[in-house]
Amino acid sequence: MKPKIYIDGKEGTTGLQIYERLGSRTDLDLLLIDEDKRKDTEERRKFLNAANIVFLCLPDAAAREAVALIENDTTRVIDASTAHRIDPDWDYGFAELSKAHRAAIVNSLRVANPGCHASGFISSVYPLVAHDVLSPDYALTCSSLTGYSGGGKKLIAEYEDEARDPRHASHRIYGLNLQHKHLPEMQHICGLTEAPVFVPILGDFYKGMATTVMLLGVDAHRVHETLAQHYAGQKLVSVAPFGGEEPVIYANTLAGHDSMQLIVCGHESQTIVTALFDNLGKGASGAAVQNMNLMLGLDETTGLNL
Repeated sequence: MKPKIYIDGKEGTTGLQIYERLGSRTDLDLLLIDEDKRKDTEERRKFLNAANIVFLCLPDAAAREAVALIENDTTRVIDASTAHRIDPDWDYGFAELSKAHRAAIVNSLRVANPGCHASGFISSVYPLVAHDVLSPDYALTCSSLTGYSGGGKKLIAEYEDEARDPRHASHRIYGLNLQHKHLPEMQHICGLTEAPVFVPILGDFYKGMATTVMLLGVDAHRVHETLAQHYAGQKLVSVAPFGGEEPVIYANTLAGHDSMQLIVCGHESQTIVTALFDNLGKGASGAAVQNMNLMLGLDETTGLNL
């Protein structure tokens, strides 16, 4: 029998991208709620309890409400919101971090899908802390350049409006209170004593992401060797040759892909690590489908664009 899959919040950007990856698959039974009942609590309850795996593509409060509607102990959930990312009862959905993370996802009933900016930061920092290249109290700084699709339908419409603010043609720095919603998971998952100083930047391109961590007093070659060894053999996360393949990095290089690449640059005393990926791919929907594949015992790359 084919696994039954339900996307609660299919109309949003993340939900639509998940549906795009699943819609043509013949190994799944995709449950589709009637459009006029997608906000009907009782109808949603039926679908949530009928599915083997549910994707929650909802605001935080709605995601918590959806979990409360599940009345059995067999429906497995992948939550794309920030609601459960540091909840000890949920498993963090980044399989490449360790064998323990991968095993937890495979056996989990509740998986919290990582945030996009957080994915870029954690992919670089977690291995460096785990392998004692960085101490948990190292003062970290990070900037993350993203395409506008991560802001959802409203921001997409704003950027694609012919009468848009002409300033949108340039990058804009936001999150100026330095309390971005991804900071708790960035600190918690990496085991840091303090949250990093983090600056997100929105660019005038649809999708793609370049998240850069800056390190002072850390040898770049040691960082590169550590990350290359940590991610050796992974299918969806790779490490580029030291310094990258050209002297510049374009944030939309992996747009349309579900993989991630880390690029290490620098010298003996200064290092930058840039995670390149698609904010809708390994930063959201692609990662969610990867987690689903693992939970179902399938090859993790099934239905993904490498």
